Amino acid sequence: MKVSLLQFEPRLLDKEYNLKKMKQLLIGLKTDLVVLPELCNSGYVFANKEEVFSVAEEAGKGETYFVLNDIANSINCNIVYGYPELDGNNLFNSCMLIMPDGRFYNYRKTHLFNREKLFFSPGDTGFQVFTILNGVKIGMMICFDWQFPEAARTLALLGAQIICHPANLVLPWCQQAMKTRCLENRVFAVTANRIGTEINAGEIFNFTGQSQILNTRGEVLSSLSVSEEGTITVEINPEEANDKTVTERNDAFKDRRPEFYKL
Repeated sequence: MKVSLLQFEPRLLDKEYNLKKMKQLLIGLKTDLVVLPELCNSGYVFANKEEVFSVAEEAGKGETYFVLNDIANSINCNIVYGYPELDGNNLFNSCMLIMPDGRFYNYRKTHLFNREKLFFSPGDTGFQVFTILNGVKIGMMICFDWQFPEAARTLALLGAQIICHPANLVLPWCQQAMKTRCLENRVFAVTANRIGTEINAGEIFNFTGQSQILNTRGEVLSSLSVSEEGTITVEINPEEANDKTVTERNDAFKDRRPEFYKL
């Protein structure tokens, strides 16, 4: 199957521009799965909750969902994208999986980073695995979830072959850490990061780009630079993630001894 990612520079609170940019980069893309950045329709450096409410959408509703749902249907692919989710009076940093047949699934970020705690509630969905075309199993995690090995491990234990990882990365370690997450779990990972600098309410965030698609050995199959906008696509065999062999006598999962682990 073909897997892709999209990297660009969203404009803060400018949903119209962000959707137009995503459409330009996605229309005509030939892929089975594409991952977009965290909060790709809204920008990231909010000054207050009122700003978040102004761009938030209910799961499966709102302009961003309908635009990307139409694209998923028109190019016949699965899309994973990050967005600020509105649920009653609560805000979540979420990502959505849209399938070309109209089904959708939502994940709410488990581990909030830094100022996100000022605006969003901690995610309550937990980590789940979903089956897309040809029985391929994917899991979702968002940005700072990378810091916690339990996130990727849980998805892998649930059978995920591909981890979709929308991100707005500012720390310098994630791209390297995700190589380890793939190696220790023998899964593919697609980290879709954003680029650029965002300034608001006296806060300055510099985003690191370097979006990447990794194989089950933690090797980079394809990546973008710190500043590029665009998409990349690679062909993978998801079934490789079913093989947890390390040596002829070792299996990454069968050799686990949970009775000696403290979680």
